[in-house]
Amino acid sequence: MLGGETLMAFIATTHPARAKHFYADVLGLRLVADEDHALVFDAHGTMLRIQKVQTFTPAQHTALGWHVGDITGAVAALRAKGVVLARYPFLEQDETGVWTAPDGGRVAWFKDPDGNVLSLAEVPVLARGRAVS
Repeated sequence: MLGGETLMAFIATTHPARAKHFYADVLGLRLVADEDHALVFDAHGTMLRIQKVQTFTPAQHTALGWHVGDITGAVAALRAKGVVLARYPFLEQDETGVWTAPDGGRVAWFKDPDGNVLSLAEVPVLARGRAVS
């Protein structure tokens, strides 16, 4: 039913100015609008609405993620902008914070200013918009 419709993504912020700076200046997303209730970004064709809220407790799982062709380069670029990669004691991550999955996919996690968990993933093969191992 919705397979042919356009997906939108939503997360929340209690600090709109910090979120605006992070998503625009650090991550490089294009700001489309700064509305009363949300910041609106273009995330390579996907609308990302960052809802402005008074209180918020971030989820402990990944809220947003990007597929990247070169995770090593993407991690280096984030680190150069001051982003700290998350480390998880239950995963074997390399010195830069990248975990290699059994299928060869590689993933790194980091947080936005509100504590939303974000990720980068480099998968072995990408076909028709979904990862194939």
